[in-house]
Order: sequence, then structure tokens, then C-alpha cells
Amino acid sequence: MTMHLVGPYMTTTQYSRKKKKNHMTVEKQEKLKIQWRKHNKDCRRRHIHSAQFEKFEDFVDYINGTYTAPKTTTKRKSYEPPKVRETKDYPSLSNNVSGNGTRKEPMKYTGERKLLGIATMHKSNMVPIFEDQKEQAVEIAQMRR
Repeated sequence: MTMHLVGPYMTTTQYSRKKKKNHMTVEKQEKLKIQWRKHNKDCRRRHIHSAQFEKFEDFVDYINGTYTAPKTTTKRKSYEPPKVRETKDYPSLSNNVSGNGTRKEPMKYTGERKLLGIATMHKSNMVPIFEDQKEQAVEIAQMRR
């Protein structure tokens, strides 16, 4: 059997069998009113006041799936620059000092003590030997042996 395209005259939808909108019966309307009250009471209990329906017709549309919520417009706040606290300027007591403190004097060699060399005491322990400590150099040399 081969497959053929079917023309637009063939349809699977039959409009004559579709259900027409019926008006609600009194019993169904009473049941829906009880449901509406329960729904609003439950929304108040859970503090969801925006989900309550003021009109019964809105609740019926909600149950039938045809309800559209009213659009709300939110008002945006205009731009405000951040608030900055004004601070007073307190001048320093000593205007000649810059930074956080006084400047350190640079180190200079005066020549009071003459450095002869550096001795190794234990492993890599380096010790300076000055001219007036010649005995100490001999002691260090004997200590290594």
C-alpha cells in the first residue's frame, strides 16, 4: 500500500461534536462559591493576598483556565547618588614630615672598627672578625678541629 497526501477537505476535527459552553447549574454554582470562599480563606491564612479573587466570575474563569491576571505597572525609583558623609580636614602638627614617620638616617662606615674577615664557627654559622678580636679568631679556628 502506498502513502498519499490527503487534501484539505479531509480533517480529523469535527466541529459538530464539540461541546458548547453551557451555563452553570445552580448546584454547580453553589459548589464553586464554596470553593471560592475556601480558596480566599486559605490565601489569607498563608498571607498570599495577591492570589485572592475579589469577583466570583474571576474565580470561575480561573477554574476553567481562561483567567488572565490584570497587568500591574511597577513604578521605578529615580536614580539617587550615594550619600557621602562630609569629613573635616585636620592639618598635621608637623608639616615638614611627609609619610607616616621620620626618615631613617642612612648608614655610613666611620672606620672606627676595622673588619679583618668572616670566620665559620659551626657548619655555616658566619661570624665577623674585627681587628681588636684577634684572639677570638684563633679560638674559632681551634673550635673547628
